[in-house]
Amino acid sequence: MEENKVYSSRQNNLKYRKIVYYILGIFEVIFAFRLIFKLLGANPGSIFVSFIYNISGAFLAPFSGIFRSAVSKGIETKSVLEPTTIIAMIVYALIAYGIVRLIEIYQTPKNKKI
Repeated sequence: MEENKVYSSRQNNLKYRKIVYYILGIFEVIFAFRLIFKLLGANPGSIFVSFIYNISGAFLAPFSGIFRSAVSKGIETKSVLEPTTIIAMIVYALIAYGIVRLIEIYQTPKNKKI
């Protein structure tokens, strides 16, 4: 009976860890699209590019102003390197890792008798 509770708890914790990593994956993909679009000078008037910029902008707000963006003007496009996006990718990955570690700490078996 006790083993079933431990197994069920581990299954729930595994599910929570997968959810955290799934959400992190969504953030990382959105940030990667933003980084690539900015580097390649994508047209912000495009619906998809505008959508990515709007969504990612909300999650990049806490990191704005840390570094200046490097701008390179070409013949047709303007390329922008945003270190803010890279910093946000790293910070959100560390936060997700910390949450998963907390879930694993909570998972430790409590069936040991003293």
